[in-house]
Amino acid sequence: MADSLKRNRDGYIDPTAYAALKTILNDGKAEKKAAYLISVLKFIIRESGFELENRIELKHRKTGRIFR
Repeated sequence: MADSLKRNRDGYIDPTAYAALKTILNDGKAEKKAAYLISVLKFIIRESGFELENRIELKHRKTGRIFR
């Protein structure tokens, strides 16, 4: 894991770059999870003989971000 961290000009590992990018990387994961979950829900609805009338909204518990 330390190999993936950026090093500063003196050659020491700079954890600030990783800390800043960590939240951005995690946001992408939540977005992919929400998109996958919505596609599975739509599949189940269609296979059950129903139609989806309105949009599906999901709210992420930790961030409060809403996915549609």
